[in-house]
Amino acid sequence: MNSHQLFRRSRARLALWYAGVMAVILSLSGLSLYRSLIQSNWAAMEREIKSIAGTLHDSLEPMLPTSGKPTAVLRRILPELCVAQQPCNVSPTLIQRHTTGISDRNTYYIRLFSHQGKLLAFSPNQPRGISTTFNSAPWQTFRSSNGIRYHQFTIILHSHYASHSAQVHRSKSSWGYLQIGRTLENFDAEVKRMQWILAVGFSIALGLVALSSWWLSGLAMQPIYQSYQQQQQFTANAAHELRSPLASLLATVEAILRVPHSNQQDISTMLQTVERQGRRLSHLVADLLLLTRLEQNSSPTSCESCCLNDIINDLTEEFLELATMAEIHLVNQLPHEHIYVSGNESQLYRLVSNLIANAIQYTPRGGHVMIDLTRRDRLACIAVKDTGIGMDAKEHTRIFERFYRVDSDRCRETGGTGLGLALVQAIAQKHHAQLEVESHLGSGSTFTLKIPVSSVTQKLS
Repeated sequence: MNSHQLFRRSRARLALWYAGVMAVILSLSGLSLYRSLIQSNWAAMEREIKSIAGTLHDSLEPMLPTSGKPTAVLRRILPELCVAQQPCNVSPTLIQRHTTGISDRNTYYIRLFSHQGKLLAFSPNQPRGISTTFNSAPWQTFRSSNGIRYHQFTIILHSHYASHSAQVHRSKSSWGYLQIGRTLENFDAEVKRMQWILAVGFSIALGLVALSSWWLSGLAMQPIYQSYQQQQQFTANAAHELRSPLASLLATVEAILRVPHSNQQDISTMLQTVERQGRRLSHLVADLLLLTRLEQNSSPTSCESCCLNDIINDLTEEFLELATMAEIHLVNQLPHEHIYVSGNESQLYRLVSNLIANAIQYTPRGGHVMIDLTRRDRLACIAVKDTGIGMDAKEHTRIFERFYRVDSDRCRETGGTGLGLALVQAIAQKHHAQLEVESHLGSGSTFTLKIPVSSVTQKLS
């Protein structure tokens, strides 16, 4: 399996996990919202039924006598209702509607029972097939013969006179029972509508989640893929850098073995070549180990007060011979006071050394390299300017990659191992410094290091 297939499979699995988790969250949220809406609507409907039942009870209670024929009493009080086992008038007047207190006759119905549980009267629009047997449960939900659901509430009716004589006839303190119910057709239709909305909305949301999960997984995998590509590139570059001196070493050793022992001059020359290539390998391995320790922060930095003036002076003297051989004018410009920073002196020495070596390396004969040290507020600024070949703006970030060269070749005459600027950036980050690059093709480059200064400063004598 190649790397592209591996990352595609990893991206697909990550997207599935994203989509699965979001689907569970959306499902739980949707179900919670659905149940909350249903319960709130159901509670509001029951409160409305109770309110209407209470209004009817308060209207009927003063007019209910303790004696008399129940049907005759109900015909006078509620002429709208149908009396059991008698012809029913289904055309109530406006006054009669006001008497019962119900305005929506298509939604609500009323039934009256005696205290023995006998049906006395009922609304003309009561559900079809409803049982005439009294059920004393406060709340009942049932389905009529035509499949429509109803919800019914039962309340006890007390006679006004019965309440005064309750101590004499305790068993007859209840005049009867009032049942008021309503159809659930609109409620069930609203529930189905919410179910459809949730189903369609969940499908659309899940589709959007799947698309966004694929996009987000791509964003999440992108830095990992780039890191993997850089690791592969680093491995290839390191193998190339190690292979060249190793091949030269092996070839030189084979030549030494074939040279007669009497020819000591040729053997000495070849041994010098072996030593030179061995040192190159040693420097390459040391740079790789140092760069790894700096990036992984495996070794703590020993902080000490470092004088940048001394570091730049020493490096200028050290590179002066190399610059003279290359016919390059190397100078430094230092302030009138010593500037101290807190850090590792050997690492700072290596940082500035790499910048100067890089400037000399890419400056043609007759050019100039200047090291300028200044102080700006709480920052020490080291600027290494050259009149070299320069580079395009697109190369400004890539030059700090390991083994990267602007000219993209591997010639030993045009560059070292390609780790110099990578070490510069790692050391700068270790010392909380800022590294800036200003360069244009054909007009030279300027590398500026800004590092916080310590409180110790001394005037030059």
